[in-house]
Amino acid sequence: MSTTTYAVSGMSCAHCKATLTKVIGELDGVTEVGVDLSTGQVTVTSSTEPDDTLIAEVVDEAGYELTGRAA
Repeated sequence: MSTTTYAVSGMSCAHCKATLTKVIGELDGVTEVGVDLSTGQVTVTSSTEPDDTLIAEVVDEAGYELTGRAA
């Protein structure tokens, strides 16, 4: 298992959280998605190393911006 935390801008409400949980959760290998609106971070747990480019694409398509991996 691999857990990676990303910084995502543009999230502000429960709808944002639900949308990102759904679109990231549909990616192959993703087993869990945690969205923290207060910190602007999304934690992705997957069975393999996540594809940052693919995750950035689905986040962008949902109307948000993945700004990189969180420190």
